[in-house]
Amino acid sequence: MAQSKELPQYPEPYWRDGIDFPHFSKLDEDIQVDVGIVGGGIVGITAAYLLSKQNKKVALIDAGVILNGTTGHTTAKITAQHDLIYDELIQHFGKEKAKLYYEAQMTARSFIENTINDLGIDCDYEKQDAIVFTNSNDYIMQLENEKKAYDDLGIEGELTDNIPLEVPYKKALIMKDQAQYHPLKYLTTLVEESIKNGVQFYENTTAVDIEYNKHPAIITRDGKRIVSKYVLVASHYPFYDGLGFYPTRMYAERAYVLAIKSQKKYPGGMYITAEQPTRSIRSVNINGEEVWLVIGDNHKTGQGKSTIEHYEALRDYAESNIGIEEIVYRWSAQDLTTLDKVPYIGSITSEQDNIYVATGFRKWGMTNGTIAAKMFSEKIMGQDNPYGELFTPARFQPDPSLRKFASINADVAKHLIKGKLEFTENNIRDLSADEATITRINGKRAGVYKDKDNKVYALDTTCTHMGCEVEWNSGERTWDCPCHGSRFSYTGEVVEGPAKRPLEQINID
Repeated sequence: MAQSKELPQYPEPYWRDGIDFPHFSKLDEDIQVDVGIVGGGIVGITAAYLLSKQNKKVALIDAGVILNGTTGHTTAKITAQHDLIYDELIQHFGKEKAKLYYEAQMTARSFIENTINDLGIDCDYEKQDAIVFTNSNDYIMQLENEKKAYDDLGIEGELTDNIPLEVPYKKALIMKDQAQYHPLKYLTTLVEESIKNGVQFYENTTAVDIEYNKHPAIITRDGKRIVSKYVLVASHYPFYDGLGFYPTRMYAERAYVLAIKSQKKYPGGMYITAEQPTRSIRSVNINGEEVWLVIGDNHKTGQGKSTIEHYEALRDYAESNIGIEEIVYRWSAQDLTTLDKVPYIGSITSEQDNIYVATGFRKWGMTNGTIAAKMFSEKIMGQDNPYGELFTPARFQPDPSLRKFASINADVAKHLIKGKLEFTENNIRDLSADEATITRINGKRAGVYKDKDNKVYALDTTCTHMGCEVEWNSGERTWDCPCHGSRFSYTGEVVEGPAKRPLEQINID
């Protein structure tokens, strides 16, 4: 393991540096609007912007601060090349729906570009080719099959053994004229425009349920109500299930990012490997300097090796293939994948036509989140949209959904049982500063963390979502649930859903 570069402890991605974010108060009274939105990421903010332009009265709430969840930790590729996906979509959905998926992504790309031009947004937008490559003989045929799918669907692509990136590879597939940008510069402008149009934003306001009377009402943790004709559940993981059984139909994965300076000049393009472990590469400009983003090492949330080792794996890859002068930032992100890899966008269940959900973007949220917002806006405004059947959450494809359904839920059951039966005998007194351990306190499984000032925090490790036992995430200093991806700070507060309530604190005095 290379030890030449220290891994810095930056808590946030650089996207937030130098931006004057608006701040909003907590919702402290009942309100009534046309549309209530839960979630301050790309779906919620884009939908609020579009609906406010149509004179709809909109309120948006976020459990924390806006633009600080998955959207605030993205790598911001605006592309229809979502790994190797089109051959698989043709096999499972047919050519017509596979083509619709591509068209939806390109519609989203065009919308973002047009919005940037219309509003004059300075957000580092630039067109780049998207390139998936492999250094494995096992994946060459898959690239060839994907190129055939491109041809069948009318997608412009090039299969090549010559790319400018100096990393080991055997073959690559290029999708022309895709794009990248600074997501928060773009979205903060949409927030500003939405405010001008009358959108009400509330931060630190956690939604816990939806109740019905004449219209649906979002219920907050403090018992406040947002009564509206329509509700958009844009909270990444749906805070409200509505008997749609979303925990059984998705799984959460984490991925890691290093922002590095190198003596090598970036050759252009956005790259991703076909094989695992994933390695994705793009460039950004930070304070006038070219910086490489090296991304990957995906794993299911709360499972696997110590999370700091994933950063170390990316560092070793970058050291070997790019050369590191300095690691300037590191961060991680969490994404949700559905049974068939296509997002759930539409009515949360077939019986609740005025509650919409958007989730399961599988790391491709810039385009999928944008098309979701467009679909919701058009639906509410009574306009037709061609993508409803493709993305409907009510679908259940027999292949591969049935097998994946069984696999996901068997994995949840395994970790639920494992956590309950796990024997631990770690001694809290042996903890060093900035270390955590699993132990038992008064017979109860407990997670204990000692901070850099030697203050100790002890928590009941039972996830407040569905009772699985959380595990320590050394990279982000969080307690992560291996069943459905909920994450908690070392003080117990919810960092990421679907959990709504914090972990219970344990007194060890």
